[in-house]
Amino acid sequence: MREILKITMRPEIISFAGGLPSPATFPVEQLKVAFDKVLSEQGKVALQYGPTDGYAPLREWVADSLSTNGARISPNQVLMTSGSQQDLDLLGKVLIDERSKVLVETPSYLGALQAFSLYGSEFVSVPSDDGGLLPETVATLGQGARILYALPNFQNPTGRTLSLQRRHVLVDVCARLGLPLIEDDPYGALSYRAEPLPKMLSMNPDGVIYMGSFSKILTPGIRLGYVVAPRPLVEKLEQAKQATDLHTAQLTQMVVYNTIKDGFLDDHIPTIRKLYSDQCDAMLDALQTYFPSQCSWTRPEGGMFIWVTLPKHIDSMQLLDEAVGQRVAFVPGAPFYGNTPEKHTLRLSFVTVPPARIREGIERLGKLIASKI
Repeated sequence: MREILKITMRPEIISFAGGLPSPATFPVEQLKVAFDKVLSEQGKVALQYGPTDGYAPLREWVADSLSTNGARISPNQVLMTSGSQQDLDLLGKVLIDERSKVLVETPSYLGALQAFSLYGSEFVSVPSDDGGLLPETVATLGQGARILYALPNFQNPTGRTLSLQRRHVLVDVCARLGLPLIEDDPYGALSYRAEPLPKMLSMNPDGVIYMGSFSKILTPGIRLGYVVAPRPLVEKLEQAKQATDLHTAQLTQMVVYNTIKDGFLDDHIPTIRKLYSDQCDAMLDALQTYFPSQCSWTRPEGGMFIWVTLPKHIDSMQLLDEAVGQRVAFVPGAPFYGNTPEKHTLRLSFVTVPPARIREGIERLGKLIASKI
């Protein structure tokens, strides 16, 4: 994956590969003001070591933002982390032993597969369709499993959304099994046309581990995420974090809090949604125009990704080599599978490419695929 991203840095390449938010959405001026304010008024605190669990006002903000009438989240359930990728690493350290059975979607987020595999996990792929994973299959597959990992909103890599009915069924099944359900939600705020569906955390706060991030709604450069879980688990995650990096940077936590505390995100997130929605529509239109009829793809309602299924005889890893020669790039689908890969799949990201370039790149890729049929 990193080698692919190196290639896409070349300016002549139209890249649909990186799962990167658009730099056009970064609130540079607002963050500059916040940095100045924090350093001017609380500089000695901001530049000092901080508590492992995180900056208290920010933890309170996260808890309030996730609380509902039926599920009140306490700040002591929130652990601030150095990006949500650290959440995955800490959860792996605490919950996974050698040969632990870990349930994942088909396909699943590559970063999670990498993080959990370091601790010797054995992946079990839960059958999935265009509506996400099939929760009724978990009753059997989940027997003896350690965790189930899912991205219910605009999933990476497919862009799929888990329906409200399936969310309720999945939460109920996991509760009956005593199976911890990890709800990874970096894209949940990026719904194009409607309010996001209820979080599974709100359906069972005692059985769902929630992961969130500021990377997609502010900027990934600040490396700030969080995990929300029952207090006994948070205490263990905090111990693991102490041994990893002591604490997440106090400065960036204070800057983020000062940026968002007065409602900035209420105005900022809709601008991201509009930009991404327009670029998603541009890619969907281009796919319909230029891709052969033997291909199919998802139609996401939010997020950053479209998942393409090619005719089975086309290996997308081999296709990538030729695509780069045509100055266009994507991510092959095989690495996103916990078990048997489907090599005739690929992921397209549209959020960093303007509509005219999207159309140009999809036309090039469509002609290349057509030559293989």
